[in-house]
Amino acid sequence: MMTRTTSLLAALGLSLATPFATAATLDVGISGDPASLDPSRITGGVWEEDVLRDIFEGLIAVDAEGRTIPGAARDWEVSDDGRSWTFHLRDDLHWSDGEPLTAEDFVFAFRHQLDPNTASNYAHRLYPVVNAEQINAGDMALEELGVESRDNGQTLVIHLNEPAAYFLKTLILPFGYPLPEHALETHGEAWSRPQNIVVNGAFKPVSRVANTRIETVKNPEFHDAANVSLDGVNFYPIEDKNAGISRFRAGELDVLRDYPAERYQWLSDNLPQATRITPSLGSYYYVFNLDEGSPVADPRVREALSLAIRREVIANQLLNGAVTPAQSLVPGGVSDYTPAVQPGLDASQDERMARARELMQAAGYSPDNPLDLTLRYNASEEHQRIAVAVAAMWEPLGVETEMRASEANVHYAELMEGDFEVARAAWISSYDDAQNFLQLLSSDGNNNYGDYDNADYNQLLAASDREQDPATRRDMMQRAEAMALADYPLAPIYIYSARNLVDPALSGWEDNALDMHPSRWVQMAQ
Repeated sequence: MMTRTTSLLAALGLSLATPFATAATLDVGISGDPASLDPSRITGGVWEEDVLRDIFEGLIAVDAEGRTIPGAARDWEVSDDGRSWTFHLRDDLHWSDGEPLTAEDFVFAFRHQLDPNTASNYAHRLYPVVNAEQINAGDMALEELGVESRDNGQTLVIHLNEPAAYFLKTLILPFGYPLPEHALETHGEAWSRPQNIVVNGAFKPVSRVANTRIETVKNPEFHDAANVSLDGVNFYPIEDKNAGISRFRAGELDVLRDYPAERYQWLSDNLPQATRITPSLGSYYYVFNLDEGSPVADPRVREALSLAIRREVIANQLLNGAVTPAQSLVPGGVSDYTPAVQPGLDASQDERMARARELMQAAGYSPDNPLDLTLRYNASEEHQRIAVAVAAMWEPLGVETEMRASEANVHYAELMEGDFEVARAAWISSYDDAQNFLQLLSSDGNNNYGDYDNADYNQLLAASDREQDPATRRDMMQRAEAMALADYPLAPIYIYSARNLVDPALSGWEDNALDMHPSRWVQMAQ
């Protein structure tokens, strides 16, 4: 019988004299420590969604291939006018403490996400729902939200202000998870601590050491527990991905999420069976703080900084071809969509640099009168290498760059507070729709870190959300992206690939463009 550790070592051409006992617990290295295990308290990081996807389940879920499947709802339908969604819940739903889970728990969750006192980063996702935006602004009571429980809690109806073509897809995000009202009433904000937490997903947290480990065990109350193979999942926040590679090679991890792109060639040569890479829906970009007084509030400076970045060098040399140079915010892999190109990025490098120098000089900057600029990034060797390279690319323009690194949860908290000048940001889509990227520049979006505000853009994007004709909607979104990119609120750098190290002994861990891998589908070779 081959254990998890010995199977990995065998794949690496190594062996142990004495094999370990078979383990049924999955050990996963994730990219950061979640800000919380409460779906209303997270910052929106992929690493947070990795954990929450295993411990909660919304109305819809995803299978191993990233396809939408029924979750807590067994089926659903939409009204003819596209404004009302009706979800029929499964009959066998319970919280991990055995309490029944009903549509009332979804009503409570949506209200809680929108409660101004919660300050949820996901609240804007519910704005298509009747009265949601007014409630979030504190102008209406929570009870006025257009969500209702029917049929003794077996049916949930969501009423929208207008048709929203993307809305169903978004319900796989954490804002779509139910919340246990009884646990919040008993424990208050402490309800999500492992000793108190109540969940409805395949696994339940039992311990947590900050920045070190989150331990979960199989939840016997999960409606599909009989088909969950694993006894539990342990998550290890690992921001130093090279250290993560060492831990994977030592057999301490079954999966390492998002290995550094620059290690791809070495890993594919040395760990070919474990090294996974596939195109994904994710954008890596630098965002500019547009608030008054920021050194990049001047659009000439923003344009110059974007033009000077040599994306091909970053993607093909620095990151060994493991990613794709970006000229847009929306990745090329989004279905039924052609991304816009930020003006000037399709010119030659010489032409771009000449234009960039002219812009900086017009703004009053040069090597003799340099621009002092702070560039923030969340700590990792890859982000640091990119920051150092970009700073060198900006230097000929007369830019002196101070670099500041912090842990992922701290970094994104600073971005949401607007405490930056230029900062590394990224967006990994949890559903296949261009809207999920374009909303990053909406003035009412919490992830609009740079405070971009273009009324025409907001109007066009909102109209595209209401449009039910796919071709017309696509054209509107493409025009909106082109409009925003011409304002240079950000500098696109590269399009992600999903890069993971996966023990060859695992099954049910499938590559997919969304890079979503619920552990309920994973099995270990016995």
